[in-house]
Amino acid sequence: MNIDLSQAEWHKSAKSTATGGCVEVADLGAHVAVRDSKNPTGPALVFTPHEWDCFLDGARKGEFDQV
Repeated sequence: MNIDLSQAEWHKSAKSTATGGCVEVADLGAHVAVRDSKNPTGPALVFTPHEWDCFLDGARKGEFDQV
């Protein structure tokens, strides 16, 4: 799959710090893209909206918290 990200509007959390260790997210309509804010020209992960919603649901429920 080749998704054009040239017109993507990237956003990062308001809770991000100035140290640059953040991810940025772009809503592309049919897809959601995620990239490393320290490397904006690097690769991005691309998900369907359903996949992204499942990830967010898991994060909210603590499924990725370290024990």
